[in-house]
Amino acid sequence: EVQVAESGGGSVQAGGSLRLSCAASLDAPLNTRMSWFRQAPGKGREGVAAIDSSGVTNYADSVKGRFALSRDSAKKTLYLHMNSLKPEDTAIYYCAANYGLGATLNAPAYSYWGQGTQVTVSS
Repeated sequence: EVQVAESGGGSVQAGGSLRLSCAASLDAPLNTRMSWFRQAPGKGREGVAAIDSSGVTNYADSVKGRFALSRDSAKKTLYLHMNSLKPEDTAIYYCAANYGLGATLNAPAYSYWGQGTQVTVSS
């Protein structure tokens, strides 16, 4: 069973930065995709950023230029660097992973999900 675990959430003022981490126990390092989704109170789950093992990335328009992905392949860890945070970025952030290529932000493409980590941005 693939395990996915997030860490790094917290509270920050608008304009600040946070880094989220996601460790996933995927066994095929050259054929995987990982992503971040978020869900704000009263709203549906939204794809934020995704990357596959070939290095292709995909960002939601709402975070382009502010959020960036990086990864440590040896540690099987994905990072989401969030800068210039806005109150509307407040949400529970979920990491998702699966086998296969393609940096999709389509939730059904991911079979393995973490429990989520809260990010709160105050104005």
